[in-house]
Amino acid sequence: MIMVIGGACENKVQTVIKLFSVDPSEIVDGRKCNLEEVMKSRCISNFHFLIKRIFELGKDTDEFVKRFCNQNSKAIIIMDEIGCGVVPIKKNDRKMREAVGRAGCIIAENSKYAVRVCCGINTFIKGNNYEN
Repeated sequence: MIMVIGGACENKVQTVIKLFSVDPSEIVDGRKCNLEEVMKSRCISNFHFLIKRIFELGKDTDEFVKRFCNQNSKAIIIMDEIGCGVVPIKKNDRKMREAVGRAGCIIAENSKYAVRVCCGINTFIKGNNYEN
Protein backbone atom coordinates (compact mmCIF):
# COMPACT_ATOMS: atom_id res chain seq x y z
CA MET A 1 0.00 0.00 0.00
CA ILE A 2 1.12 3.54 -0.72
CA MET A 3 -0.20 6.61 1.07
CA VAL A 4 0.08 10.08 -0.45
CA ILE A 5 -0.90 12.95 1.80
CA GLY A 6 -0.71 16.72 1.76
CA GLY A 7 -2.79 19.85 1.90
CA ALA A 8 -5.57 20.63 -0.54
CA CYS A 9 -4.44 21.70 -4.02
CA GLU A 10 -0.85 20.46 -3.60
CA ASN A 11 -0.77 18.46 -6.88
CA LYS A 12 -1.04 15.06 -5.19
CA VAL A 13 -2.87 13.34 -8.06
CA GLN A 14 -0.34 14.52 -10.65
CA THR A 15 2.47 13.40 -8.34
CA VAL A 16 0.93 9.91 -8.10
CA ILE A 17 0.47 9.69 -11.88
CA LYS A 18 4.10 10.62 -12.48
CA LEU A 19 5.83 8.94 -9.53
CA PHE A 20 3.96 5.62 -9.57
CA SER A 21 3.07 5.39 -13.30
CA VAL A 22 -0.67 5.44 -12.64
CA ASP A 23 -3.02 5.96 -15.57
CA PRO A 24 -5.72 8.55 -14.72
CA SER A 25 -8.38 5.96 -15.64
CA GLU A 26 -7.15 3.84 -12.69
CA ILE A 27 -8.05 6.54 -10.15
CA VAL A 28 -11.46 6.52 -8.47
CA ASP A 29 -12.76 9.52 -6.55
CA GLY A 30 -13.67 8.99 -2.89
CA ARG A 31 -16.32 11.69 -3.19
CA LYS A 32 -18.52 9.55 -5.40
CA CYS A 33 -17.25 5.99 -5.88
CA ASN A 34 -19.10 3.06 -4.36
CA LEU A 35 -17.57 0.99 -1.57
CA GLU A 36 -17.14 -2.13 -3.71
CA GLU A 37 -15.17 -0.10 -6.25
CA VAL A 38 -12.80 1.07 -3.51
CA MET A 39 -11.99 -2.48 -2.46
CA LYS A 40 -10.50 -3.31 -5.86
CA SER A 41 -9.27 0.01 -7.30
CA ARG A 42 -5.59 0.64 -7.88
CA CYS A 43 -5.78 4.25 -6.71
CA ILE A 44 -8.32 6.20 -4.65
CA SER A 45 -8.18 9.99 -4.55
CA ASN A 46 -10.03 12.11 -1.99
CA PHE A 47 -9.99 9.25 0.49
CA HIS A 48 -10.79 11.75 3.25
CA PHE A 49 -14.15 12.42 1.57
CA LEU A 50 -14.83 8.68 1.42
CA ILE A 51 -14.25 8.50 5.19
CA LYS A 52 -16.56 11.48 5.65
CA ARG A 53 -19.28 9.72 3.65
CA ILE A 54 -18.94 6.56 5.75
CA PHE A 55 -18.96 8.63 8.95
CA GLU A 56 -22.13 10.43 7.87
CA LEU A 57 -23.81 7.05 7.31
CA GLY A 58 -23.09 6.25 10.96
CA LYS A 59 -20.77 3.36 10.09
CA ASP A 60 -17.55 2.46 11.89
CA THR A 61 -14.81 4.19 9.88
CA ASP A 62 -11.97 2.38 11.65
CA GLU A 63 -13.50 -1.00 10.83
CA PHE A 64 -13.96 0.02 7.19
CA VAL A 65 -10.35 1.20 6.84
CA LYS A 66 -8.96 -1.97 8.43
CA ARG A 67 -11.07 -4.12 6.10
CA PHE A 68 -9.97 -1.97 3.16
CA CYS A 69 -6.28 -2.42 4.07
CA ASN A 70 -6.76 -6.20 4.20
CA GLN A 71 -8.70 -6.45 0.93
CA ASN A 72 -6.80 -3.92 -1.19
CA SER A 73 -3.26 -4.01 0.20
CA LYS A 74 -1.67 -2.79 -3.05
CA ALA A 75 -3.78 0.37 -3.37
CA ILE A 76 -2.47 3.91 -3.63
CA ILE A 77 -4.38 6.21 -1.28
CA ILE A 78 -4.48 9.96 -1.85
CA MET A 79 -5.91 12.06 0.95
CA ASP A 80 -5.83 15.61 2.23
CA GLU A 81 -4.22 16.30 5.55
CA ILE A 82 -7.08 17.99 7.36
CA GLY A 83 -5.80 18.15 10.93
CA CYS A 84 -3.67 21.27 10.54
CA GLY A 85 -6.00 24.20 10.85
CA VAL A 86 -8.83 25.76 12.75
CA VAL A 87 -10.64 23.28 15.00
CA PRO A 88 -14.28 23.03 13.91
CA ILE A 89 -16.88 24.53 16.27
CA LYS A 90 -19.44 21.77 15.73
CA LYS A 91 -18.85 18.60 17.75
CA ASN A 92 -19.84 16.33 14.84
CA ASP A 93 -17.33 18.08 12.54
CA ARG A 94 -14.59 17.51 15.14
CA LYS A 95 -15.56 13.83 15.37
CA MET A 96 -15.46 13.48 11.58
CA ARG A 97 -12.03 15.12 11.48
CA GLU A 98 -10.84 12.70 14.17
CA ALA A 99 -12.17 9.77 12.12
CA VAL A 100 -10.22 10.95 9.07
CA GLY A 101 -7.07 11.32 11.19
CA ARG A 102 -7.42 7.79 12.56
CA ALA A 103 -8.02 6.48 9.03
CA GLY A 104 -4.77 8.12 7.95
CA CYS A 105 -2.90 6.52 10.84
CA ILE A 106 -4.25 3.06 9.97
CA ILE A 107 -3.35 3.50 6.30
CA ALA A 108 0.14 4.81 7.13
CA GLU A 109 0.73 1.85 9.43
CA ASN A 110 -0.25 -0.57 6.65
CA SER A 111 1.66 1.26 3.91
CA LYS A 112 5.08 0.33 2.64
CA TYR A 113 5.50 3.91 1.41
CA ALA A 114 4.08 7.19 2.68
CA VAL A 115 4.66 10.34 0.66
CA ARG A 116 3.94 13.93 1.64
CA VAL A 117 3.36 16.38 -1.20
CA CYS A 118 3.85 20.10 -0.66
CA CYS A 119 3.85 22.58 -3.56
CA GLY A 120 4.01 19.63 -5.95
CA ILE A 121 7.24 18.36 -4.39
CA ASN A 122 7.15 14.85 -2.96
CA THR A 123 9.02 13.69 0.13
CA PHE A 124 9.04 10.06 1.22
CA ILE A 125 8.23 9.99 4.93
CA LYS A 126 8.08 6.18 5.08
CA GLY A 127 10.06 3.82 2.87
CA ASN A 128 12.38 4.88 0.10
CA ASN A 129 13.82 3.69 -3.20
CA TYR A 130 10.42 3.02 -4.78
CA GLU A 131 10.69 0.80 -7.84
CA ASN A 132 7.86 0.21 -10.33
